[in-house]
Amino acid sequence: MRLTAESFAALMAPFAPFESKPALAVAVSGGRDSLALALLAHEWAVARGGHVVALIVDHGLRAEAGVEAAATRDLLCGHGIAADILQWTGAKPTHGLQEAARLARYGLLFDACRQRGILHLLVAHHADDQAETVAMRAARGSGPDGLAGMAALVERRHARLLRPLLSVPRARLTATLEARGVAWIDDPSNTDRRFERARLRAAGVARQADLVGPARERSTRELRLAQASVDTIEVDGESGGDTALDKSAFGRLGAGLGAGLLSRLVQAVGGRDHPPRRDRLHRAVERLSGAVARGKSGKSQDFTLSECRLMLRQAPASQRLRWIVRHENGRRNDRKEGQPLVPAAFFACGALLPPHVD
Repeated sequence: MRLTAESFAALMAPFAPFESKPALAVAVSGGRDSLALALLAHEWAVARGGHVVALIVDHGLRAEAGVEAAATRDLLCGHGIAADILQWTGAKPTHGLQEAARLARYGLLFDACRQRGILHLLVAHHADDQAETVAMRAARGSGPDGLAGMAALVERRHARLLRPLLSVPRARLTATLEARGVAWIDDPSNTDRRFERARLRAAGVARQADLVGPARERSTRELRLAQASVDTIEVDGESGGDTALDKSAFGRLGAGLGAGLLSRLVQAVGGRDHPPRRDRLHRAVERLSGAVARGKSGKSQDFTLSECRLMLRQAPASQRLRWIVRHENGRRNDRKEGQPLVPAAFFACGALLPPHVD
């Protein structure tokens, strides 16, 4: 029932490609779910010549939080896992506390990834969390997108968020820690009935097919999209380190996958927090799939989308048509302060990789 190294490797496989020596960040609260994820991810990374950094957020909402964060850091260090504590400082709101804490937490986590040049942030949401999320959204009358639940993969400006445990019941994570003799800390907010998720958990949300099914389908689509990007996007020296979309490969993806892939790409390169408007995105997909090179130079009329400039060019060596995707002001992806890293899902095999990838 416990997760093994082999079963965790199977959960990570759809998120490939990774660097040759993958560097992962894992958000760890000290609870059973995130501790199990940190231990499994550490073993997975080390087996591939990489490493894990555990990021522990101390929200400062309880007197015991600092002591618990330090104890979690010591436990992780005892297993050979580097760990840092991130502090949420400043005034805390009296209303909407959980949402404010969530936003602050992710802000701290992604900023820590940016500072360390880490492209992959793992969080420990699992199948029970997914069922609760879908149940809460169903109670609010959410449409199909809301009932799809949490995505397995989300591209952000400086890193991508991975949820490898979405198909795993919490009982398996508990069994994983028990088999290793690892103790965990239970956050009292998980049983605080002031919060909607805690009330649902106490009521026992059934993992019904009509709730979990859409979420599973969404996760499958997300992973297919990550896999499709491998042969479609490259960071190539021919274009001076720009991100390039292979025109033929993009056209073979179909409208749905193509739209999702383009949306994530321009978010990563343009550095925006939100995807393009749907109407503009679909017009861009049609243009990328149907445009042809004009003139001897192979140039086509350029256009912009979400602070990115897209330019159809012919590769000098291979003669392939590729859409070059560059920030609208000409900025390219590098490690300068505040500039986005192109997520590893966009790295094509054999491409000339940027300097932050080994």
